Amino acid sequence: MAATQKSSKKRPATTQSGPTPKKAHLTKPAKGKETVADKKRSRPVTLAVQDENYDSEEDFEGFDGGEDDMGLDVEVRADEMDVDLSNTSPKDPNASRESHKAQRAIQATRRAQKPHSNLLTSAKSIWTLVRQKNNPPSERQKHVTELIDVIRSKIKDIVLKHDASRIVQSAVKYGGQKERDEIAKELEGSYKELAQNKYSKFLVTKLIRLCPNHRASILLEFQSSVLRLLLHREASSVLADAFELYANAYERTILLRDFYGKETTLFSVTTGSDEDKERAKKGLRGVLESLEGERRKRVMGAVRENLVTIFNNPDKGAVTHAIVHRALWEYLLAVNDTPDEIEREKQRREIFESCHDVLAEMVHTKDGSRVVREFIAQGSAKDRKHIVKVLKPHVERMCTDDEAQLVLFTALDVIDDTKLTSKSLVSSITTAAPTLTTTPQGRRALFHLLVPRTRRHFTPAQIATLTETDEVRARTSKKDTSIREDEVRKAASEGLLEFVKDEGARVGRETGGSLVVAEIMLYAEGDKSVATEALLQPLTSPYPSSDPSTPHPIDLPHTSRLYKTLLQGGHFSHTTHTVTRSPSFSPSAFASAFITIVGEERTVALARGDGAFVVAELLERMIEEGSDSEKEAVKGWFKGGVISDLKGGEGKGRKVLLEKIAKLAC
Repeated sequence: MAATQKSSKKRPATTQSGPTPKKAHLTKPAKGKETVADKKRSRPVTLAVQDENYDSEEDFEGFDGGEDDMGLDVEVRADEMDVDLSNTSPKDPNASRESHKAQRAIQATRRAQKPHSNLLTSAKSIWTLVRQKNNPPSERQKHVTELIDVIRSKIKDIVLKHDASRIVQSAVKYGGQKERDEIAKELEGSYKELAQNKYSKFLVTKLIRLCPNHRASILLEFQSSVLRLLLHREASSVLADAFELYANAYERTILLRDFYGKETTLFSVTTGSDEDKERAKKGLRGVLESLEGERRKRVMGAVRENLVTIFNNPDKGAVTHAIVHRALWEYLLAVNDTPDEIEREKQRREIFESCHDVLAEMVHTKDGSRVVREFIAQGSAKDRKHIVKVLKPHVERMCTDDEAQLVLFTALDVIDDTKLTSKSLVSSITTAAPTLTTTPQGRRALFHLLVPRTRRHFTPAQIATLTETDEVRARTSKKDTSIREDEVRKAASEGLLEFVKDEGARVGRETGGSLVVAEIMLYAEGDKSVATEALLQPLTSPYPSSDPSTPHPIDLPHTSRLYKTLLQGGHFSHTTHTVTRSPSFSPSAFASAFITIVGEERTVALARGDGAFVVAELLERMIEEGSDSEKEAVKGWFKGGVISDLKGGEGKGRKVLLEKIAKLAC
């Protein structure tokens, strides 16, 4: 009964439209600006459904309970109460009221018997004022100061409790830097314990984020226990957040040092000088610079053993964290520097076999993506086949992740067995084309199938990243790059042309989607007549559109540019100031289909409206490549009143169109 009454008390009020939604806990920053608090760790692509506990700091802190939520960590049994419940009727409201009153009395008694009960009672009353949403800054700061005065010198004693932890978190969140530093100073020496507690771990993360002057000292308390903490259910997220979101280069090395083994920790002298910090930033490579022979082997062996410990416990979740991926990447770099080729291959083989089943858990971070790409580039045909098998279930989600998609691109660039990649990777990408066109990352995945590394769709930085494995590919792959690209393009063409046939008219109305449709039509291989008809059919609708909410395709600048590009047969090059024709597309065939499907009435209407540039390109195609019958037919469309209307109009492109009409008439 006690549990039932408590539950009903906490249930939020509802309306006919459903429960009242929770308010946002943090004020949203201005558009285009990102604060430190807005940063989130990259989620593994294997995480199909968002895990509510994955980033639970704000969920925990945002929990907004009433008075009964504070300190009630015990259950009240009926046999401990001063009232006899055996003869009470559940329908008797007085009995229910008396029962609840008795429970509250027992709870109050138990709470008063706990250590620091008076302190928590005082702190709670002030905390209620601190966390009010509508508090002006000056008044809130006053309450924060009062709260700090109450809990000062007692924070270590109370912070492990869920209610007190929330009170201290609010003091850190709303307090000034002075108050935050004071709390961080008082908790020195206990951060490892706090990180392992399911309540106080959020406070540790907050202090790491908001107290940069104390960050290094907090992280130093984790030294010698980093591996154990990474495998700890609560502490793992604290270290992951600190490494990926808040630590600078030197502070990351503090956490990484445990991966290098006890020998490195014992014999490395760190004075905190700038010279030591610069040396530490080199990571494992800096440690190995002064080591040779057996000492180097021992350090390398220690790194491998520590990584294997993580890989052998995939259920702990540590394998998804960027700190593990950094340590693994540093190890692979050190392996590449090993002078003995036999030893180098042995070390690479051992570490690959220890982690090849969990590679999909790594592709979402920069270092993890680079690790998997290195394994693909360096691996044998059997290794590559196994990696593709591991990645296959996650291809669609990898396409929409900036780092993970680089792994797919490297696989397509490196693996000679294009039948394998076509069946396992390319088909999954083309099948997901309707979804992928909605994001820049997804569109980039489609572009890579047709025009890999083109400057039209890939930035110089992205291209430079993809070329990192080219040197290794030259040694480990036998097939010529152009042949491999042609085979991938051919494998993707059928599915992409089918996509244009089914969705091209709709997707072509979108800004990014029109770019995808253009590349598919220009560079895919196969019969494009059906796809051409599907794209031209929307132009036969009445012009201008009678529905303002659904404009005619030609009135959409990006869609109009799509038709113009297809009539040109390629993209305009600003370097050569000419159109670079695609060998896989016939603009004259597209122009002929345009004349047949769109017809005279609609074409003339487009010319009078915003389609002058498109129609001008159509006439240019007729002039250069059209048959005599097509030229005569189109010539008859533009005469008399049409030319007068064009001369009297002020729309863009009419001057160019009149020049093409005059040229066609000659």
